[in-house]
Amino acid sequence: MSVSLSTGQSIRLDRADPGGGPPVIRLHLDWQGAPRRGIFGSRRRDPKVDLDASAVLFADGTLADVVFFQHLVSNDGSVRHTGESESITVDLGRVPDRITQIVFTVNSYSGQSFAEVQHFRCELVDDGTGAELARFTLSGGGEHRGQVLAKVGRDEGGAWELTAIGVPTHGQTFREMLPVIEKHL
Repeated sequence: MSVSLSTGQSIRLDRADPGGGPPVIRLHLDWQGAPRRGIFGSRRRDPKVDLDASAVLFADGTLADVVFFQHLVSNDGSVRHTGESESITVDLGRVPDRITQIVFTVNSYSGQSFAEVQHFRCELVDDGTGAELARFTLSGGGEHRGQVLAKVGRDEGGAWELTAIGVPTHGQTFREMLPVIEKHL
């Protein structure tokens, strides 16, 4: 059963079958380019907007690894970027114990602003079953070039939890977004 999340809401990421261990999750992004006004107010076709997803891995608040279009697999192999479509898969059972949080971001490396984006949504799927676990729709528009989307983190008992963040940033890369990301650790 899927949950529609709003900014700040969280869900636990337990596998449905008891004793099955943490699931392999897939975060998938979907969006459309916003139509532009042409000469005399006519609408032109939707522009191609190139957004890039990243997963930033932290060990007790310290940057430990990152997965993005130039580094498609985490050093330990637990987090994978698909490359073409903006999906990131995380095998929560394989994430090393030292990694306490994984923050998902999206940015416009090419410099387009989110004013050129509409119908932007994020889906979290159990990759083993295909069942949608959660989704949230993020606001398009604005002159920002990135967003901190969500994070998965371990609670005190070691269970994983997803929290929707949805905060805009002006960074065009995950490195430029780090000051905003760190506020949400």
